[in-house]
Amino acid sequence: MNIDVPRQELALCSAIAEGDIRCLLMVLVHMSGDERWLEPPYRPKRDVRLIPDPDAGVPPDIQDEIRQAILKLFARGNPKPVIADPGEELLLKMMRTCLGENVAPEYAPLMREEMGFVAREARWSRRPSDATLARQHVLIVGAGVCAIALAVTLSHLGIPYTIVEKNAELGGTWYVNRYPGCGVDTPNHSYSYSFGSRNPWTRFFCQREELLDYLRKVAAEYGIREHLRLSTELTSSRWDEGRQRWVSTLRTKDGEETFESTALVSAIGQLNDPSRVRFKGDEEFGGLIVHPALWSEDIALDGKRVAVIGTGATAMQLVPAIADRVASVSVFQRTAQWARPVKGYSDPISERARWLLAHLPFYVQWYRFNMFWRYGDGLLPFLRKDPAWPYPDRAVNKGNDRHRQELTDFILSELNERPDLIAKCVPTYPPYGKRILLDNNWFRTLRRPNVELVTDDIDHFSGDGIVTADGRERPFDVIVVATGFRVTEMAARLEITGRGDVNLRDKWANDNPTAYLGLTVPEFPNFFCMLGPNAGPAHGGSVIFQSECQSRYISACLVEMIERGLGAIDVRQDVLDDYVRRVDTEHEAMIWTHPGMTTYYRNKSGRVFSAMPWRFVDYWRMTHDPDLNQYRLTATH
Repeated sequence: MNIDVPRQELALCSAIAEGDIRCLLMVLVHMSGDERWLEPPYRPKRDVRLIPDPDAGVPPDIQDEIRQAILKLFARGNPKPVIADPGEELLLKMMRTCLGENVAPEYAPLMREEMGFVAREARWSRRPSDATLARQHVLIVGAGVCAIALAVTLSHLGIPYTIVEKNAELGGTWYVNRYPGCGVDTPNHSYSYSFGSRNPWTRFFCQREELLDYLRKVAAEYGIREHLRLSTELTSSRWDEGRQRWVSTLRTKDGEETFESTALVSAIGQLNDPSRVRFKGDEEFGGLIVHPALWSEDIALDGKRVAVIGTGATAMQLVPAIADRVASVSVFQRTAQWARPVKGYSDPISERARWLLAHLPFYVQWYRFNMFWRYGDGLLPFLRKDPAWPYPDRAVNKGNDRHRQELTDFILSELNERPDLIAKCVPTYPPYGKRILLDNNWFRTLRRPNVELVTDDIDHFSGDGIVTADGRERPFDVIVVATGFRVTEMAARLEITGRGDVNLRDKWANDNPTAYLGLTVPEFPNFFCMLGPNAGPAHGGSVIFQSECQSRYISACLVEMIERGLGAIDVRQDVLDDYVRRVDTEHEAMIWTHPGMTTYYRNKSGRVFSAMPWRFVDYWRMTHDPDLNQYRLTATH
């Protein structure tokens, strides 16, 4: 807290009234070293809500005692913490007290890294010479959250890299997606990097513009733009076995060029290629047809008649954002969606709360831990099938059925005066079987007089609008086709050719991409695909956490390769086959293989290829320290 004492006291006195008691207790332990703050009567009560009450169920007089202890500690200026790194044993005790629940011991080493008490990045056993490092080069395709995470790691190791991005700016999905209402559905303090300067978020769940600005700040802080080539598209890449290089073709505004690298990384993720579903007669429509991922700022909606096809995450953000501006909006729904109410979803973070996050030592780390945990592994047990559960059509276990009833009650309370909407909006499949959606006043928006929910099938487009199967024609000025992405392609659309002229598109034929840990593929040496098959977080969490796990694994592979004088590594086929068997076996026990629904997590054969079945702590462990015995190793020529 590097501010003068009077101003510090004044600011702290003002801000501390809005402090989260859980986090304040942990600050006291760090700063005083006194573990009595972890015992009764100070212990917080368990609160499983995503945005919990800051008083933590602690009596007002005990809250006052905690706040006064904080003020006393900092009254004399900037004290040094007694406990900077709690270590695993004490950290586990602190986590359990903070949450009011029995956190498993395996989370302690993960959270020591996640909260920055110990370093996450791979390290050299002995740093190579500059000449050795100069012979290395990593080409990263895409400039979104994954590329930024990997770039920071490579920078610290001194491994040269270049990022190519086909768009005119970095940010990935947060640059491309600019439809009204676009924002995160994971709390910002979880959907952010564990490293770097803490961002002064203005909301618990920020809008797209604020997140894009954050990514730009991180890029500036770590000098990433010096390695970034915008408006540059990878059109193909081929492995040269003799030279142990990837030879890539790049398309720029000045034409094509060749680029060579010792490693190739796809950082384009899964949701990068819009799925533009075609409808009969859509070429006849006289208005505008647009996919949300292809939105532009010059699209005028005010006073227009708008159709939105789809009721996924995009539609749930878009429709409430435009409903009061348009003349009318008709939402075409194929499947009803469960949506989770979140208290504080649209609320701003107060100035005083933001001051604590920015200035009070250790407060932001523990606030981030709370958000990580609440949107992390806690839901996963409720998504596991119970073979003895007597109602498998509506839920997969008793806890899942309780969630189904709670979410049903929420929908009924939102639509209590519209029985016509209730019949359309209560899903028949188990909750969380599809992507978890957060209510953004979705159900209240459906009640508006200028909003219509259409469940009849679309027969065709006409020159004026959309005709449904019952023969009714609805006129529109704008049709938004919110039909998702071509998820199965992932890195295969980059035209990557490995050993023996094997093309990744052929390797991943029949909509069935597979990769060890979602990262590496046999016959594709020194190639990594970030957020690849079965690496997408589906039970909660953050792709930024996944990106940091994968950055650690990739960089650790490169460190070991360089230190051992290896020119190429590619995962063995038997290792991948065993991993895929384990993934499939795990998914058979999980909700995403439930037969009562369709989901983009599954391919046309019914195999779950997109979602990760593991806990986040398990995936962190799997990707922390690579075992190169699982790879075919080739010495440097």
